[in-house]
Amino acid sequence: MNIAILGAGGWGTTLAIHLHRKNYQIKLWEVFPEYASLLQRERKNPKFLPGVSIPEKILISSDLEKVIFKAELIILVVPSFAAREVLHRLKKFNLAKTIILSATKGMELNTNYRISEIIKEELGKKVKWVVLSGPTIAREVMEGKPSTAVVASPRAEIARLAQRVLADKNLRIYTSSDPVGVELGGCLKNIIAIAAGIADGLDFGANSKAALLTRGLAEISAFGQKMGAKSSTFTGLSGLGDLATTCISKNSRNRNFGEAIGKGKKMKKLLKETEMVIEGVNATEVVYHLAQKLMVEVPITNSVYQILFEDKNPLIAVGELMSRKEKTE
Repeated sequence: MNIAILGAGGWGTTLAIHLHRKNYQIKLWEVFPEYASLLQRERKNPKFLPGVSIPEKILISSDLEKVIFKAELIILVVPSFAAREVLHRLKKFNLAKTIILSATKGMELNTNYRISEIIKEELGKKVKWVVLSGPTIAREVMEGKPSTAVVASPRAEIARLAQRVLADKNLRIYTSSDPVGVELGGCLKNIIAIAAGIADGLDFGANSKAALLTRGLAEISAFGQKMGAKSSTFTGLSGLGDLATTCISKNSRNRNFGEAIGKGKKMKKLLKETEMVIEGVNATEVVYHLAQKLMVEVPITNSVYQILFEDKNPLIAVGELMSRKEKTE
């Protein structure tokens, strides 16, 4: 199988190496020509996956047409804010027989669309698509540490095909018929991870982290069900699994970002200082406004929004969360 991976960040590079090990023909697309040339020449990704060698047989290019030529599977691993532009560029190619797999964990500002909704809007309702999510820290997957994830599609045969392509002895893949829940779990957990990082930055303890994970999961589930997802999805890999990993791991960029906020740094300065995309920032803005329209309570998201976008003191935000009106669990 010919596989094109669009996005040479940490996760895109990891998937390229992982699938190369399974003897697929891999082409990796990097949007910036200069960085694509560096990757192709040095076979290293110093910005996003330092210390890792990229096999010589993986073609790396900024030429989109060259990368997707004869691709049977296109894996989208670009930031959510860039997804529409990249998908729009794919419209001119004949992708009738090509499967589009989204590995992007985010939502689009302004439209509030999930990535699969952008895929359908840009490429047509007949396009074959599937989404991938779960507790997958890139470096751990790349190092072959046992990991699991889930693929979801409205078409069971597409999900099963993606399962076969991605799975190996170190990466177990499950299928799901709830792409809405799988996408939302992967997106919303980043908001809770920022909150968990803020708690770490404030030097709170295990009690606080446990409370955030538990109430955060309840918040994600309530919001997800309003969006049409199944509640059971959020107790699975793309819900609880991804949430726990992202809130606990020292390699989680969203948790690390939140920790810096908790220690007194400001969002704009932090975003300027990092090469990596902090998907939780966009997700917070989307969910904060969308929850008001849906009339669903998202107190943790509201607090994160106020800290990030209204410059509220994190300690004050925590105090307000703790003093909310008593209720049953």
